[in-house]
Amino acid sequence: MSTGPAGLGSEIVTIVNKLQDVFNAVGTSTASIDLPQICVLGSQSSGKSSVLENIVGRDFLPRGTGIVTRRPLILQLIHRPATSHQNGGPPEIGKDGDAAANADEWGEFLHLPGQKFYDFHKIRDEIVRDTEAKTGRNAGISPQPINLRIYSPKVLTLTLVDLPGLTKVPVGDQPKDIEKQIRDMLMKYISKPACIILAVSPANVDLANSDGLKMARDVDPEGNRTIGVLTKIDLMDNGTDVVDILAGRVIPLRMGYVPVVNRGQRDIDSSKSIALALEAEREFFENHPSYKGKAQYCGTPFLTRKLNMILMHHIRATLPDIKARISSQLQKYNAELLQLGGPMAEHNSGNVVLSVITEFTNEFRTVIDGSTNDLSVNELSGGARISFVFHELFNNGIKNIDPFDQVKDGDIRTMLYNSSGSTPALFVGTAAFEVIVKQQIKRLEEPSLKCCQLVYDELIRILGQLLTKIQAFKRYPALRERFNAVVVGFFKNCMTPTTKLVSDMVSMQACYVNTTHPDFINGHKAMAIVTDRLNAAKPPPPQSDPKTGKLAPGVINNNKDLDVEAKKDEPGFFGSFFASTGRNSRAGTAKKAGGTSTPSTMEAPPPVIKPQAALSERETMETEVIKLLIHSYFNIVKREMIDMVPKAITLTLVNHAKETLQKELLQELYKQEVLEDLLKESEYVVNRRKEVISMVQALNKAEEIVAGV
Repeated sequence: MSTGPAGLGSEIVTIVNKLQDVFNAVGTSTASIDLPQICVLGSQSSGKSSVLENIVGRDFLPRGTGIVTRRPLILQLIHRPATSHQNGGPPEIGKDGDAAANADEWGEFLHLPGQKFYDFHKIRDEIVRDTEAKTGRNAGISPQPINLRIYSPKVLTLTLVDLPGLTKVPVGDQPKDIEKQIRDMLMKYISKPACIILAVSPANVDLANSDGLKMARDVDPEGNRTIGVLTKIDLMDNGTDVVDILAGRVIPLRMGYVPVVNRGQRDIDSSKSIALALEAEREFFENHPSYKGKAQYCGTPFLTRKLNMILMHHIRATLPDIKARISSQLQKYNAELLQLGGPMAEHNSGNVVLSVITEFTNEFRTVIDGSTNDLSVNELSGGARISFVFHELFNNGIKNIDPFDQVKDGDIRTMLYNSSGSTPALFVGTAAFEVIVKQQIKRLEEPSLKCCQLVYDELIRILGQLLTKIQAFKRYPALRERFNAVVVGFFKNCMTPTTKLVSDMVSMQACYVNTTHPDFINGHKAMAIVTDRLNAAKPPPPQSDPKTGKLAPGVINNNKDLDVEAKKDEPGFFGSFFASTGRNSRAGTAKKAGGTSTPSTMEAPPPVIKPQAALSERETMETEVIKLLIHSYFNIVKREMIDMVPKAITLTLVNHAKETLQKELLQELYKQEVLEDLLKESEYVVNRRKEVISMVQALNKAEEIVAGV
């Protein structure tokens, strides 16, 4: 065999083989590195296995009905010149063994390091055994690959991935969704840009119906990384050929098509050697009228050389990207390993806890103050959310309290009468004003305490974010739980003086009504405003009574009302409090008893006296004055609470936490007797560290492999 293509391709293909071995040895997917490889794709019975065996030159793949290839087989062919053996041939092979066994050809499995298989029948048996070990004896499939390396002087250095054949209908014990399972597995391989697709299609079936070619077109619609292999050329009807397909006039592929002739089932049953089959293939193409002019571009030997050259050029083109990916992945896993405590994972318990406490409290302060580097651009966070609670939620909550949504005008009238005692008041009583305004001030306590709770909730939210952010808590779950308990307990303890201070502030406002406050509207001014408002809405008084024609009393007495005559339609001082039905009913009773109409006599007051009529003019004026005074003073109190409650919460909760949380954590956590328990690593961290260490070792070895290229 010429050393040309083998010599050119061998070294660079071997590099990728080594990389595959490195990553598969640690059980790690090469998906993140995306190594260049050739994947063999085709439907069941399309001749995939025969093509691979012809390329290798030996029988070694399982055969049978249904799904034979149930796991991806990474087949690494390595050209190794024949050597002269002083001590004879290979190890002794049984009489049922491989008659073609020799010392120059053997196979090795990655999962059986150091064990050489000269008997290729045993290679077939090991593929079946390892497949059943992973997938069971039924027809299930597994994405975990089998790595087989074959050394031979008859092969060109080449790496192929034999994938399970496409199937449509489950047979026997096959899962119901076997078609989807196989398709999903194949897509994971062939969808990678670095994958060359070897689409195997039988020539005696319409190419448009080729499952392998159709699936290849799904991921490679332009046909830039697909090679077509046409099998069963010798089984086509007389007078038909694949010349149009080879010329790219049917379904064009940039890498073209290669026609091959495999052994038939009868040849396999009669143990026809592959060497004879390859000779028969050569004679077929050289003697067939449609192909003899291009026979050198047909058959398995040409396919092997073509694949070797394509893979070699493809690897060269992708090698710079492979180097960059390996370097990037190495940095990523080294950084993760440091977060997991490094490869040895040794630590000084006291230093670790001290470091975590310091990091946590520093982060807590920066989040509250808004000086963190990772500020969100999408939403409010940290201290900004507390500010939102103060200046939006609490502010609006206090402002929306209406002092008169629960106290009606009639209630104020009743309270005015009650506050004047046994002597009717000449002026608007202050007692009613104080009683009502104190009741309304008490209503400010609920939103003020709610504000305390909302700020507490925001601090708990910040705690949760920091427990997730700081890497040490992922490593030490016991430390995380204890940290959470201590900080939550600290916040709860802070809430007691905070809520007391806020409640006391409301009580302070309620216990002393400061009517000398500079912003408070005084009684004289309130009276003047109400009088002006009522006079503006009242029509001017008449000069004479329209019914009797008499002059009004004020006109008679020089604007001095000295009239003391009883007015039938005008109620007394408490007129609106007596139910008219009560008075009329008593008068009616007297009328019946005496037989003649007599003036109504004085009656005993009813058990319950409630207002029954609308407010009189005087009551309206007094009520409006009280309402104006309440509104003025209540606004003053609301402004002061909006200003002072956030200050109180900040003093006793937020700032107190910023200043003393570190001291609390040190007292509770920095104790010799609890340090070891706090720093017990989680099972996830221990297992993840092992995985990361294996990956770092694999990437370091991979970096060494590609460094000299």
